[in-house]
Amino acid sequence: MTRFRELLGALSDGGVEFVIAGGVAAFAHGASRVTLDLDVVYRRTPENLARVITTLRPLDPYPRGAPEGLPFQWDSRTVNFGTNFTLRTTLGLVDLLGEITAGGTYDDLLPHARPIQVYERVCLCLDLDELIRVKRAVGRPKDFEAVAELEAIREERNST
Repeated sequence: MTRFRELLGALSDGGVEFVIAGGVAAFAHGASRVTLDLDVVYRRTPENLARVITTLRPLDPYPRGAPEGLPFQWDSRTVNFGTNFTLRTTLGLVDLLGEITAGGTYDDLLPHARPIQVYERVCLCLDLDELIRVKRAVGRPKDFEAVAELEAIREERNST
């Protein structure tokens, strides 16, 4: 089980620049769906990559779904050669995304991010309209289900 409060705390306390996307962002906007992982879009500057590496290293990140014993080192070489990482850590599952479908990079998403309190932390989350837009673009059945709930939340907010 992912310990969202602690995982967000580690990223925030580590000074990592990120925007929350996915299920936790939906939850922050009032959705009732349960998610198993934390999806964050992180800034890919050299300074932020160093913070990501330093912050996650003590959490023993390992590629989710990879067989045990696979040679894997969480270091600058690994992070520089990849963009998106689906990881399991000692605090749970995290999708570390350098870019997302139809949303782009951290810098592309920043104008569509808002500070929201999530698990007792104020973090940048995709705003409701952008979250709906990127979930619709991904096009998985579970995303379409989430879009329906998010659109209902938006409609309710707009009617008040």
